[in-house]
Amino acid sequence: MSTKLNKSRRLPEWLKVQLPKNRKFFQLKSLVEKYNLNTVCESASCPNIGTCWDAGTLTFMILGDTCSRACRFCDVATGNMLAPDLDEPSRIAETLSKLDLRYAVITSVDRDDLIDGGAEHWVKTIQSIRVRCPQMKIETLIPDFQGKMGLVEKICMAVPDVLAHNLETVESLQNRLRPQCRYSWSLDTLRTAATKKNLIVKSSLMLGLGEREEEVVRSMKDLVGVGCQILSLGQYLRPSPRHLEVVEFIHPDKFSEYKDIGESLGLKHVEAGPLVRSSYLADKQAKAVGLG
Repeated sequence: MSTKLNKSRRLPEWLKVQLPKNRKFFQLKSLVEKYNLNTVCESASCPNIGTCWDAGTLTFMILGDTCSRACRFCDVATGNMLAPDLDEPSRIAETLSKLDLRYAVITSVDRDDLIDGGAEHWVKTIQSIRVRCPQMKIETLIPDFQGKMGLVEKICMAVPDVLAHNLETVESLQNRLRPQCRYSWSLDTLRTAATKKNLIVKSSLMLGLGEREEEVVRSMKDLVGVGCQILSLGQYLRPSPRHLEVVEFIHPDKFSEYKDIGESLGLKHVEAGPLVRSSYLADKQAKAVGLG
């Protein structure tokens, strides 16, 4: 079941969200600005920013706010790359130490301009959080490092509690959506995390871009095959007229169906719904597979 786009391009009722209103939202926004940090919630125009920030959860984005790639679905800026901020890991840790959180999600832009893709910066960020927030669980949503699995292993050796990397879409749409990436690189990244350090491994797919049901099922099978345990499924929403158009709006009942299919195939937990994003309710997703 789906809703095809019409000329008015009005969103279905199930995609409407409330504006942020909780005091926690404004507290987090103040801290992010004070420490000059980036969040993917803001940079990627996430529709859940009000829900998540009102609940006191956010996803920090390290290595700057400008990406070296130009994926056609993403609202993160592409342009001139600045050198990594060497003080950023400690500022991230300090900010987290001021929040009453037990779970943190860290992601980054792609930094193909750097020799190590930013892997060492990733390690320092994880280590800094461990020192300042020893009880906090850490989820890392990492790039594919252009298929250089030695760099992925380096982050795995820092032992995040959850290692996430997004497949984003089915194999047939990869070149159209993210031409500088490879489907195989993404699967190898997840496989490396699952096998080298036996980490909890997570991925995400966007729907509504013209994929067929059998392709979604095929992707879920591929993810199970490389050791993925958690999958997020959400509706693609066009950030601006320069991004790819939405082909269809997937009905919530179809998301429920995909959840059942994925878990029957061997995924331990599938978080599926129109507004679901990779970091949405990340702590609850991790708890669903046994991370206390």
